[in-house]
Amino acid sequence: MNRRKLGNTGFEVAPLALGGNVFGWTADEAMSFRLLDAFVGAGFNLIDTADSYSRWVTGHQGGESETVIGRWIAKRGRHDDVVIATKVGSDMGHGHKILRSDYILQAVEASLRRLQIDCIDLYQSHWDDENTPLDETLAEFDQLLGQGKINAIGASNLTAARLQQALHASKAHGLPRYATLQPHYNLCERASFEGELQALCVRENLGVITYFSLAAGFLTGKYRSEADLGKSARGPGMKKYLNPHGMEILDALGEVARRLNATPAQVSLAWLMTRPGVTAPIASATNPDQLQEILRAAEIRLDAQALAALESASQ
Repeated sequence: MNRRKLGNTGFEVAPLALGGNVFGWTADEAMSFRLLDAFVGAGFNLIDTADSYSRWVTGHQGGESETVIGRWIAKRGRHDDVVIATKVGSDMGHGHKILRSDYILQAVEASLRRLQIDCIDLYQSHWDDENTPLDETLAEFDQLLGQGKINAIGASNLTAARLQQALHASKAHGLPRYATLQPHYNLCERASFEGELQALCVRENLGVITYFSLAAGFLTGKYRSEADLGKSARGPGMKKYLNPHGMEILDALGEVARRLNATPAQVSLAWLMTRPGVTAPIASATNPDQLQEILRAAEIRLDAQALAALESASQ
């Protein structure tokens, strides 16, 4: 399988990342282990999680996903063949996002313990914290890099202006720079990434790993009416896409998928893999069949006709 450089991290990754948000939530530990084994066994290597996964579940406090991944790593006795990406700074019960130096210092130790590794491959700021100076956050990342506790740094959910400010702060203060960006991006949600932010990532050679790549499941095509919203735990969130624009996208996906003997999910992910700057979309699965479906997206080649149809429907 062809691998792509993940920005300037030094890592090369397969063109699809496995989302760990479901581990310990809609995929129990045994199923999570099966999914991780199958993912790596198929030649893929980028696994994304966060310290806050899955705090939104009643009775959870966060760290559940990292804990499952850590137990999987411990069971197999290695993690040198995978790139573990996690995130810091999400609200963990404090009522706001935090990227202060003292907070990151505590959070990274907790993530390392849960993941049962000595060094996090890619450590990402999860959300912007406008109350903390960018150079304070980057200086703490610099300390962690120097201590060998993290290997590379990235950001998530930054606007073009804030990412530019962060890159400027790195240069001005001699601090490490973000090597990756994790934006919300898919066929239904294009405006927040395309344009200035995408151009900045391409110009500065940031590796882009997109989240909600399947619009939380809408782009699989299984939600076409309000009667379908009960199909999964994420179903109620699909209501915002049940409009003419959403239906036009699903129709185009269905047509392209039929012609290429693929599924809407595979076509959606394959489209993201063609986008300028994108290294790997993130997608999650809760059973082996779902996983095998999304993995095949890396084999789909979209021709000019397919790209034009998707562009017309989703713009």
